[in-house]
Amino acid sequence: MLKFITGRIKAVFYSIKGAFLLLKTEHSIQAQSLIALMFIIAGFYFEISQIEWLFQVLAICLVLSAESLNTAIEKLADFIHPDHNKKIGFIKDIAAGAVFFASIFALLTIYMIYSEKLF
Repeated sequence: MLKFITGRIKAVFYSIKGAFLLLKTEHSIQAQSLIALMFIIAGFYFEISQIEWLFQVLAICLVLSAESLNTAIEKLADFIHPDHNKKIGFIKDIAAGAVFFASIFALLTIYMIYSEKLF
């Protein structure tokens, strides 16, 4: 049981390390984190409801998670095959497509939360 608990604690530290590496090195994560921060501030300013907070946080986490996985896939693909390769490009495009879907969800969520507050 102790080994299980220490393993979970190590996993948490590795995940925190990974999040900081992403924030430190990846421009797309930095930009999306800045946008997320702006919407968090907007949420406090417009006093959005708990349900709206739930969906806003879900959208933010979904986009950041998808972008993180996309970055990991791109780094792995570049490591395996550093030269341009049609099949690797296809895989990277599919991973980027996941970010697109998450971003569409986030845009729709933000529109539904803030459209009536702004207009």
